Amino acid sequence: MNRSLMVVAGLAVGALGALGAASAANEAPAPRLGIARLQYDGGGDWYANPSAIPNLLKAIRDRTTFPVELTEARLTLLDDRLWDYPFLHLTGHGNVTFSETEVTRLREYLTRGGFLHIDDNYGLDEHIRREMKKVFPDHEFVDVPLSHPVYRAVYEFPKGLPKVHEHDGKPARGFGIFLGTRLAVYYSWSSDLGNGWEDLGTYTTDPPEIHEQALRMGINLFTYAITSRPTP
Repeated sequence: MNRSLMVVAGLAVGALGALGAASAANEAPAPRLGIARLQYDGGGDWYANPSAIPNLLKAIRDRTTFPVELTEARLTLLDDRLWDYPFLHLTGHGNVTFSETEVTRLREYLTRGGFLHIDDNYGLDEHIRREMKKVFPDHEFVDVPLSHPVYRAVYEFPKGLPKVHEHDGKPARGFGIFLGTRLAVYYSWSSDLGNGWEDLGTYTTDPPEIHEQALRMGINLFTYAITSRPTP
């Protein structure tokens, strides 16, 4: 393992250790080191890209010392397990709606240190922007600067988010919502990052190089999510 991965792993262990101690003090279980897929209402296919998260988790386990769970969780914002997972993944092609209670829960989850990765599978944009405006009325999606740690946490992405699928030919962009200085929401737009995580051969036009770049970016996202969590 190279030095950067060892440093990152050490930061993650320290962050999770602090979180575990705080949880123990509150008689609550420590956060689980895994990824939860967010199930939502509205009719959009929240279940898209079924092999994506397992492949990403395996890459994290194989390439870092993070002892991640290899099975993705599936939950709603009202699920009590929400607080167990530091990384939420939301994807789909269509509509997404949050109830008032879900809006409140997501706001609390993110404010308390959780991380949400939104991956537009093409067609999600107008819906997720509307719903996230309910969550944070005073915050806008902004371009995450190329100097941000999310683009160099483990692997270097000097040009930003990799492009997986073309669709309408627009460049991939990484938008974010910042709470203070912490990036709490990362929105991969016009990239299809999750498609790049899927099994090789799922999309015959995607070469192994694209799959590799997508996995590397996913590892960066997960690493940043874990190491940027506030500690008590």
